[in-house]
Amino acid sequence: MMDLRLRGTRVLLGVTGSISAYKAVHLLRTFMSHGADVSVVMTQAATQFVTPLTFEVLSKHAVATDLFTGHENMPHLSLPESADIIVLAPCTANTIASYALGLANDLLSTLLLTTQCPVVIAPAMDGDMWEHAAIKGHVQVLRERGVVVLEPEVGELASGKIGRGRLPEEKTILNAVVETIRSFNDLAGHRMLISAGPTREPLDAVRFLSNGSSGKMGYALARAAEARGAEVILVSGPTNLDVPFGVELIAVNTAEEMFQALLSRFDSSTVLMMTAAVGDFRPRYVLDQKFKKRQWNGEPLELEPTTDILSALSARRTEQVLVGFAAETNDLIANGKEKLQKKRLDMVIVNQVGGPDSAFGNDTNEVAILTKNGQVNQLPRLAKHVLADKILDEIHTFTASSTVTPHESLSQ
Repeated sequence: MMDLRLRGTRVLLGVTGSISAYKAVHLLRTFMSHGADVSVVMTQAATQFVTPLTFEVLSKHAVATDLFTGHENMPHLSLPESADIIVLAPCTANTIASYALGLANDLLSTLLLTTQCPVVIAPAMDGDMWEHAAIKGHVQVLRERGVVVLEPEVGELASGKIGRGRLPEEKTILNAVVETIRSFNDLAGHRMLISAGPTREPLDAVRFLSNGSSGKMGYALARAAEARGAEVILVSGPTNLDVPFGVELIAVNTAEEMFQALLSRFDSSTVLMMTAAVGDFRPRYVLDQKFKKRQWNGEPLELEPTTDILSALSARRTEQVLVGFAAETNDLIANGKEKLQKKRLDMVIVNQVGGPDSAFGNDTNEVAILTKNGQVNQLPRLAKHVLADKILDEIHTFTASSTVTPHESLSQ
């Protein structure tokens, strides 16, 4: 039986100026043997190692090498738009640096700045180049952006030295492409309801009670979930963040407004991620006008509890997966487990608030993921957009093994 793991997949193969460029010829044929439709883009340096005609004959597609050839078709836009995945193999140090820095020097580097599809990089270069601090920094930047950068192999290099810099094995590249394609739309069919940001409870016409949540984690989750194929409804308190592309935003202020917005969409959702830092209390009395300092005679501010949104939604759940976030200052795991059990959740993401490493306002976060199955996954400090995908990986694994199914209207 033929292995057609890439059947119907449109692969855009980028070949750069490495001595390993000849290996891309066999990689092209391997992709095609697994059912892929492959188009090739070559840098000018790559054409010094292998002629474009070789790739053209094998792929049965014209090979693109020039940003200005066929300019009426705008190849830097049309090529990535027609691709399901871009694979750079071999990828030189220069191309890695250009991509990380956002440079647009030629057709390949320009189309990389326009693509919305996943990118897999298979590096090939001298070992000293791979170990250089600049390249290490560029690779880290690309990985944080979601680009899959493979580790080169150890072996004899073109210089005759033994080191890490050889193009990864063809099987390694193939498996990375298959896995990336599989994960890119792994949340398709799910309708994800995500809350984000702080809530504001008015004291008078100009003042309110709130907290330091920036909304960055919730927005990162919304952006990542949409990129992985989910339909996303983002219920957000006040933030200064841009709405992620393709995400439906419901803007709210108070805890009650957030509760009502979530309630209105909860029954038709498959996953709820309660990322928002919802205020636990609100003033019992709210003044219509600004309260003057001279009017205060020392009486205490009377507060009353807000609706416990997670508990209320948990009580009416059917098959939804409920994911809570616990912002804690101490005893993170113990408090997270208590919240998990008390609110009957499937998963809790526990993070530290307060101090210089607080989750509030930072672009990075360090969390522990607790599941109702008793698992505790402690993650290192990561950029929030990277952490978002790690959390979604856990949710995807959980939903795949549970009774949760994509919403009927989305799967038709």
